[in-house]
Amino acid sequence: MKKKMLGLLLPLTLAAGMLTGCGGEESSSDEKTLTLWSIATESDNMHSSYLKAIEEWEEKHEGYKIKFETFENQSYKTKIKSAVAANELPDIFFTFGGGFSQPFAESGKVLPLDDYYENYKDLLPEAALKNQTYDGTIYGSTFTTPVSMMFYNKNIFEENNIKVPATYDELLTAVTTLKDAGITPIATSVKDTWVLGMLHDGLTLKSAGATKLQNALLKQEGQSYNDSDMLQSAKAIVELKEKGAFEEGATGLSNDEAVQPFLDGQAGMFFTGSWLGGDINTKSYDKEAFGVAPIPVLNSENSSLSDFMGGASDTFMVAKSTKYPEVACDAAFEIAKYISKNAYLEGVAIPAWKVDYDDSEVEPMTKEIAGYTTEANSFTLWFDTLLPAEDANKYLELLQQLYTGGITPEEYVKAMADQFDSTKK
Repeated sequence: MKKKMLGLLLPLTLAAGMLTGCGGEESSSDEKTLTLWSIATESDNMHSSYLKAIEEWEEKHEGYKIKFETFENQSYKTKIKSAVAANELPDIFFTFGGGFSQPFAESGKVLPLDDYYENYKDLLPEAALKNQTYDGTIYGSTFTTPVSMMFYNKNIFEENNIKVPATYDELLTAVTTLKDAGITPIATSVKDTWVLGMLHDGLTLKSAGATKLQNALLKQEGQSYNDSDMLQSAKAIVELKEKGAFEEGATGLSNDEAVQPFLDGQAGMFFTGSWLGGDINTKSYDKEAFGVAPIPVLNSENSSLSDFMGGASDTFMVAKSTKYPEVACDAAFEIAKYISKNAYLEGVAIPAWKVDYDDSEVEPMTKEIAGYTTEANSFTLWFDTLLPAEDANKYLELLQQLYTGGITPEEYVKAMADQFDSTKK
């Protein structure tokens, strides 16, 4: 009896499978799925903002669902490059603006978004999309405006009568005072060289100024990186190390390992992106113990406290291979808008979009950083984001050598200039 029933059920099962299988990944209810890749893993302070944004988008787009997949930051950089090369991109994917994503725009495998941006230009300034624009065409949307900042421990500064440094000389004074008190002045990671780069890049900007620095990095206007202003910042990194500014063993510490002593009150300063404010706001630290300020100025003739490394570099691009191009392109902006709002309200990021909602309950540190960016004179993308991959990798290698004493400041700026000349188009 059981065998006979099985024989009767099998054809019915196959028939049902044929009926529901015609739509590929779509269900019998005609629900359509778009896949979104990001680095906002569950441990990332932006994860909640993504989830809320996706939920909000799905509520307004009946019949569509977002399949949200996340990956660790460093491995993702390799994954996304491989996906572009193999033409295996998801519908919408997170990437980094500037030189990192330029090959994607040039590959012909991502869609231009100019027509879709027209629907959002009143809320998202065109200037915010300069790092997503290639040869005059917009290829990405953006949602936050991260910038490099100097985070400091208020209690340590007050106990040692240290004023918040606004100049490099004042920074040196703070370093000396903290070192004499037996406190690590600056926590940093050289293993994850981009962390040291946050301080180096900031000091270079505060020495050369935005225009000269960008011309040197982008090989424009005949500006060489082998220049006295670039040399001054390289010398500053060496001088800080010689004065004991950094903790012992920084070359072997990852970002997570380096930042923890600072968050635990064992170091005076930490130079990194504004996202650290989100960690301080959301991860049960004593928020009142921390302060934030712009990176000090090295040469006031060229720069000011209002010049910032960073800018709107976090980017959503849309794969040309998507089955739903119109929906996906529009979603790249709408979801970005929702993330911008949610991340700001949650106190974890600085919005790139216009704030047209009540932000009275936003964490004070987040509002303070947002105030700095609102009054900014300029934004310059971090070296390893602005530069093409080959130049960025060489830069990080040279910066590590500069820190460890493998090369002198003079050799560093010359090697940087030689690298840019060798890859000049």
